[in-house]
Amino acid sequence: MTIEVSDITPKIGAEISGLDISKPLAPEVISELRELFLRHLVLVFRDQSLSREDHKRFSGYFGELHIHPSHRSGLNKGGDPEIFVIDTPADAPRSNGEAWHSDVSCEAIPPMASLLYVTKVPDNGGGDTMFANMYEAFSELSSDLKALLMRKTAFHDGEIDLRSYGIKLRAGQEYPQASHPIITRHPETGVPLLFVNSSFTSHIEGMPRWESDMLLSGLYDFVAKNARIQCRMKWTPNTLVMWDNRCVQHQAIRDYAGFDRYGERVSILDGKPPEAA
Repeated sequence: MTIEVSDITPKIGAEISGLDISKPLAPEVISELRELFLRHLVLVFRDQSLSREDHKRFSGYFGELHIHPSHRSGLNKGGDPEIFVIDTPADAPRSNGEAWHSDVSCEAIPPMASLLYVTKVPDNGGGDTMFANMYEAFSELSSDLKALLMRKTAFHDGEIDLRSYGIKLRAGQEYPQASHPIITRHPETGVPLLFVNSSFTSHIEGMPRWESDMLLSGLYDFVAKNARIQCRMKWTPNTLVMWDNRCVQHQAIRDYAGFDRYGERVSILDGKPPEAA
């Protein structure tokens, strides 16, 4: 079996071909995929025919399966707790993940990676996903700003994301909140990166709120408008994409109102909370 790799951009993303991930994989193949994952941060596998068990088995090669807080809190009742369904009907007012974010960074130990399998793409050709390399985002900051942010933590609040979908917790329901360093170090590569995002980060701790808002809005704008650190991935039916939440943000582009889209996501854990660089 020969794995073929095609870079999406020089900074982030690669398409992987020559591999049927519905079948059990040999240890040496898994090892090679781990190396490619750390190098490219986003891996794309097209034309895959996966059952839910196939999807979970492949995800399990890289970490422990994560249960989304919507299942743990009771907001999402029924179904497989290890599967997060992303079902956007044609008349939906919004879709999942329209703002730049790292998946559920409000967790004390956020998922290390997410693996989304999309089986239905919008008939109008929309629904691409943008990804951003947060190693590069940190690298491009000035020395003075790096020095300031290195000393700071930020508060991540899951209810910010819920409110964006019009969801309010009922009495007795809880959703994760956590403080994380703004500049973290990837646990496997050791490279520093920027770890704040507009979907979950509430504020920088230990400074006036207006200063926090000014800094965070600037950082969000910098990531969103910096094409040098981004790639854009076009979905085709039966494509699985895995990305490293520890050093990648993503945004689902909502340009398919009136058309439907369906996918299922499995997220995985490495058991390591974000650590300061």
